[in-house]
Amino acid sequence: MYWQHIWIAFQTIYYKEVRRFLRIWPQTLLPPAITMVLYFVIFGSIIGSRVGEMGGFSYMEYVVPGLVMMSVITNAYSNVSSSFFSNKFQKSVEEMLVAPIPNWVILAGFVAGGVTRGLLVGLVVTLLSLGFADLQIVNIGVTVIAVLLTAIVFSLGGFINAIYADKFDDISIIPTFVLTPLTYLGGVFYSVEVLPELWRHLSHANPILYMVNTFRYGLLGYADGINILFSIGMLVFFSILLTVYSLRLLNKGKGLLH
Repeated sequence: MYWQHIWIAFQTIYYKEVRRFLRIWPQTLLPPAITMVLYFVIFGSIIGSRVGEMGGFSYMEYVVPGLVMMSVITNAYSNVSSSFFSNKFQKSVEEMLVAPIPNWVILAGFVAGGVTRGLLVGLVVTLLSLGFADLQIVNIGVTVIAVLLTAIVFSLGGFINAIYADKFDDISIIPTFVLTPLTYLGGVFYSVEVLPELWRHLSHANPILYMVNTFRYGLLGYADGINILFSIGMLVFFSILLTVYSLRLLNKGKGLLH
């Protein structure tokens, strides 16, 4: 009976999260798709024709994995950060905290919702990319692991952001000043091998570089000099670390009651 109650609680939170972003799909699913199509046209077709090849692939083929991962990162993060903060703002988090369910179920429900949105948007972008590039999945295992763990990591990051946020403006600070720069400097549009030595070494301190290139390896078999096992290990480590930290914040009630 205990695990049945746990499962019902998880389903309730998860279904609520999924219904929330599906109900307003013109705001949650359509804009990322349109944005990525513009990236495909501008960076892939127009600029790509002048760049030529990168990493032994056409420029369009090279940037597609990075753009897919960028959409997954952005949507997984924003879904959890905005949703959980809304629950804080509306005081509905208090109802969940007094309910007879463990805090890890609350965390799992919100994170699963963010992962679902991130993967769904990633799938839409991937399908749209087929109209611009001929993609062949070289290693489906690496592809799935990379995109799933990345969605989990950034869903957890969005959860932590929402816990610390005191107002709606606070949930846009990290995406604007941290995620966007790191994503654009994470090898989405270029190979780090073409950078000067100093900037190449600095780029290797960017965790998004490893996520993008692990996914790129799964699709194209090219990782831009990145060690795939190290990258997957890093994703697992960050998933565990952020999970433990998120649960600690929940258990302490950090930023939840005002």
